[in-house]
Amino acid sequence: MRSRRSFLLATAVLALDQGVKAWAGRALPGGGSRSYLGGLVRLTLVHNPGGAFGLFPEHSGAFIAVSAVVVAALAALLLLGRWRPMGRVGSALLLGGAAGNLVDRVRWGYVLDFLQVPGLPVFNVADVAIVVGAGLLALALLRGGEAK
Repeated sequence: MRSRRSFLLATAVLALDQGVKAWAGRALPGGGSRSYLGGLVRLTLVHNPGGAFGLFPEHSGAFIAVSAVVVAALAALLLLGRWRPMGRVGSALLLGGAAGNLVDRVRWGYVLDFLQVPGLPVFNVADVAIVVGAGLLALALLRGGEAK
């Protein structure tokens, strides 16, 4: 039952990520940028063929392979692990975010990034889920990780 809810959360993150990316692609046809909230947030369409911050753009195939392994490992952890709630939520967010960026890489050969906040690189919903999920998982591990 618990793993079912975790997979539902991961699926919701994946669906939200892909839906918002589709919207961003329509809102910014041909690229460009739009400012919102008085310039606090900008929509800026970026095709990122590399890893985090666009590193190693020539290794797209390697990123697909690594992402697929990570998605499979996270799914196995959710199925087999006996995580406390924080660890389950963190793992589910990581899984949904990793799957969202993997879908982009397989579909287009790059990850579609579009959210820009001053002082940060351009990112997407999957990236937010990955960062929040990693933080929750780290906290869960520091607090004892798996349920007794």
